[in-house]
Amino acid sequence: MAVNTTTYVRPSTRTSAYLDWLQMLTGAALILFMWSHMILVASVNLGAGVMNALAHFLEKTYMAQVGGPIIGCIFLLHFVLAARKVPFRAEQQSTIWKLSRQLRHTDTYLWLVQAITAMIILIMGSIHMWTVLTDLPITAAKSAGRIQGGFWFVFYLILLPMIELHVGIGFYRIAVKWGFARRKDRKKFKRFENYLTAIFIAIGLITLLRFLLLKV
Repeated sequence: MAVNTTTYVRPSTRTSAYLDWLQMLTGAALILFMWSHMILVASVNLGAGVMNALAHFLEKTYMAQVGGPIIGCIFLLHFVLAARKVPFRAEQQSTIWKLSRQLRHTDTYLWLVQAITAMIILIMGSIHMWTVLTDLPITAAKSAGRIQGGFWFVFYLILLPMIELHVGIGFYRIAVKWGFARRKDRKKFKRFENYLTAIFIAIGLITLLRFLLLKV
């Protein structure tokens, strides 16, 4: 007897379309924040005084005190929205792995990498935000002291590539899904995204090394 597989397909609704838009907007906001955050933290490479001045400005204008919790809420909202499509059950995970091997499609593997890195970032990113926001004001010496503790250096060595991979893939997938990168431009756009991810990882590693060597 033939099985009517259409009964297992969840129909698209206007609500799911709105949620997809909200997921895209929160993702885009977090991408811009992460790139801006990396550039601001990397200012320590120009001197501890430069980073301290920027941090002082953010706190004087209450951007750190208010913006930090707002980013935290956007971060959690984005995860909840994205979790709608993440396979959490064992049988779902088994199915997606089998389909990935059968399809051998790069974008499918990228989605898997993004899903895995999301779980890591949820835990480690929450720890990072809580640690920083409960220990204001931000200073170069305080950040360096934390990283020179040993545990935090390894912590950020793991978190850095997870974030940049997730952000880079998210940037690419938003462009593809919402038509900013047309089919004929995908390879070129993907190459650009790879270079961008590599650049930000390199900046992050240089910044970590700078903090490690900074005298406190």
